[in-house]
Amino acid sequence: MSNDIKFSYNTLVYAGEHIKQGIKRIAGFGYDAAEFVGEPETMDAQYIRSLLEQHQLEASSICAIYTTERDLVSSKPEVRRNAVRYLKQCVDFAKTIGAKGISVTPTANMKIHAEADRDTELRWAAEGIKEAGLYAGAHGIRLTVEPWNRYETYLINRVEQSFELVNEINLPNVGVMGDTYHMNIEEIDIVEAFRSVGSKLYYVHFADSNRAAPGKGHIDFKSIAQVLVDIQYEGYISMELLPPFADPFSGVRCEEYYDEYTKESIDYLKALFASIA
Repeated sequence: MSNDIKFSYNTLVYAGEHIKQGIKRIAGFGYDAAEFVGEPETMDAQYIRSLLEQHQLEASSICAIYTTERDLVSSKPEVRRNAVRYLKQCVDFAKTIGAKGISVTPTANMKIHAEADRDTELRWAAEGIKEAGLYAGAHGIRLTVEPWNRYETYLINRVEQSFELVNEINLPNVGVMGDTYHMNIEEIDIVEAFRSVGSKLYYVHFADSNRAAPGKGHIDFKSIAQVLVDIQYEGYISMELLPPFADPFSGVRCEEYYDEYTKESIDYLKALFASIA
């Protein structure tokens, strides 16, 4: 196994639970880090930092939340400005808790219709991410452009599209993120998609084909683990597991996603990477 790969768990799934319990759970099962929801105005960054220090846990990333008021490609300039402002707030939050990166998707979650032509929207995306990226870079934080599947966005669905946008932005701290759940829907070949990005792969989400824990669906994680080692990926693999609802962000508690999947995932990951030559 590559010693440069670390394991994290996204606290997004711990709906309605105090963050103290989530951090305690993640540390207790032997993860290296926790990932946090990007709501800096409602979260106590100093308190989270103290909990992380108490449990000797790292913060891997901020899972930024994109809404109709935080849309980098909105046709309304004030909404685009608000999205950049929000990203900068996430940078401040990340810096305080020690997180290394922030996920970025240009459009609001579940927005599936464009408001302008594609070239215009991609230009807006590049401009906004570049402004936020310059601010993030000054604080030593990366932005990772994540493709979502076609049912959650229309603009950036595949890794190659993320890579193209990242290259257009052309900042050393802005890279590509891959999520195996989304990739399972959109990519022709998940392994080759990861391989094509190479050193610009900055962050990875794991979830199986049904968005449950690895091993609960039909994704071939052995070949994915192998390619991550082959391209010398240095970073976190974070579990982003979400319940099987039409709206997985509804906040409904699904018991297996807490202790059961948190433990199963880390056991699966350690065995998986131990098996890689």
